Amino acid sequence: MKRISFSFNSAAATNSYDTLVLPVFADGKLADTCQGIDPDKTLSTLVSELNENADFTGKVGKTLMVMQPVDGTHKRVFLVGLGKAEELTFKSYLSAIKAAASAIENSGAQTVYNALVLVQPAEKPQAWSVRQNAQVFQQSFYDYAHESRGEHHPKDPKLNAMMFATEETPENLSALAQGQATALGMALTQDLANMPSNFCTPAHLADTALELGKTYGFEANILEREQMLEMGMGSFMAVAQGSVTPPKMICLSYQGAGDEAPIALVGKGVTFDTGGISLKPGAGMDEMKYDMGGAATVLGVFKALGELKPKMNVVAVIPATENMPSGNAIKPGDVVTSLSGQTIEILNTDAEGRLILCDALTYVQQTYQPAKIIDMATLTGACIIALGNHVSGLMANDQTIADDLLQAGLETYDRFWQMPLGEEWDEQLKSNFADMANIGGRAGGTITAGQFLARFTKDVTWAHLDIAGTAWVSGDNKGATGRPVPAVVQYLLTQAG
Repeated sequence: MKRISFSFNSAAATNSYDTLVLPVFADGKLADTCQGIDPDKTLSTLVSELNENADFTGKVGKTLMVMQPVDGTHKRVFLVGLGKAEELTFKSYLSAIKAAASAIENSGAQTVYNALVLVQPAEKPQAWSVRQNAQVFQQSFYDYAHESRGEHHPKDPKLNAMMFATEETPENLSALAQGQATALGMALTQDLANMPSNFCTPAHLADTALELGKTYGFEANILEREQMLEMGMGSFMAVAQGSVTPPKMICLSYQGAGDEAPIALVGKGVTFDTGGISLKPGAGMDEMKYDMGGAATVLGVFKALGELKPKMNVVAVIPATENMPSGNAIKPGDVVTSLSGQTIEILNTDAEGRLILCDALTYVQQTYQPAKIIDMATLTGACIIALGNHVSGLMANDQTIADDLLQAGLETYDRFWQMPLGEEWDEQLKSNFADMANIGGRAGGTITAGQFLARFTKDVTWAHLDIAGTAWVSGDNKGATGRPVPAVVQYLLTQAG
C-alpha cells in the first residue's frame, strides 16, 4: 500500500499544496480554530453564502469541492460537514474524515493541507484528531489486489502528501506515527483475511510471519505437526487431523524492553472452517475463510509494532489449521487430551476454535512466561447475536486488563463490550466422560466459550476478545475490516507508557 507523506505546518503557503480541506459546522461557519487559514474571511463568507443558499449545509459526512474559489489563492477547497458543533461525537467526526478521504480519492488532489485536525470532540486533545486523520486517510488507500482477482484494476491514489494545519509537537508526531502504522497493520490484516483459503493456508500465514521477522527483526519460529504431536497438543492436533493441509504453530517475538516479561497475543488461525463432521450450512460458508481473523489481527499488530518500535516485549502464538470433514476427522463424542493434561469431550466439532486456542494458551505460558495474555478469535456466532457487528466481545479474569482494553477501544472507536465469566457458566461445560465438554449448550454461548478458555489461563492475567461480529462485513461490501488492530495497538502502546 502506498504511504502518504505526512507532515505538520501551522502556516503553510498556498503554493505548497493544491488542495485545502476545511471543517464546516451545520450553521455554515468555519471552526474558530481555522481563522489563521482564512485571515480576510473570504472563505468564511463563501461558506456562509453556500449555507444560506442551501448549497452546502455542513451536515455530517457531506462534502463539497470548490474549484478556484473567490479568494483566488486556492486551487481546490474541500468543505467537510461536521454537523452541529455542540453535538460532535467520535462517530460523527470519524464519519466526516472518511467522507473527506473518499472525496479526495475521487479528485485530482496530490498535496493536501488538512485543517480537520483543528477540530475534535470536546473531551479529546488535538493529538487524537491527528491520529484519526492519519489512520483514516492512510487506510483509504487500501485495496484488495491479490492475483486471484483477475482483471481487477488496483487503486492508484493521486494523493502523495498531506500537511496537517497545526504545530509539530512530540504528541502530534507520536499520534501521526501511531495512526499511519495502525493503518498499515490493518491493511495486512485485511489482505490475509480477504484472501481465498486455497491461497491463505496455514503455510501462507507462517510465511507472512517469517517475512515480518526478516523485515522488522522479530524472532520467528514455526512448529510443525510432528513437533506438536510429540509435545502433546492433542486438542489442536485433533482439529488438524481432518485436513491434509499441514497445521502450523506460528510464533513471533518482539523484544524492545530487555528481560521484561512479555505481553502475549494469541490469535485463532482457522484458515477455513467447514465445521468438520458437525458440518455448517452451505449458505454463507464461503465467509469461513475469515475464521482466521484473530491470526490476521495478531500479524497486523506485529506489523504496526515493527513500524513503531515501542519499548516493550510482545510475543505472538498463532495456531493455524483447517477444520475439515474427512475419514480422519474428529467426531462428536471423541475425547482428546490437551497440552495442559486436561481432557476434553468433543460434543461439536464446529466448536474448534477453542480446541486449538487452549493448546496455544498453554504453550505460550510454558514457553514465554508472559505477564499477560490477550487472545482474539472469530469464536462464536452467539457473539454476533448478542452484540451485532459494532463492538467486539470481551471477557477477562482480571478487571484491570479488561478496563485497559475497554479504554483502548473507546480511544480508537474500535470498541469492546465486557461480558461476564463465572461458576454458573463453567458448570455448563461439565462432562460425564472427560474433564470438560467443548460446548455448554445454546444459552450464553459466547460466555461458555470464554469460560472454556479460562480453564487454561488460571495462573496468568488473561483477556479474550471475540471478534466474530467485527472482523469482517457481509453483503455488497463484503470484506475484512482490519479490526481490532487499532484497539490492540492502542492498548499495547499505553502499556509501554
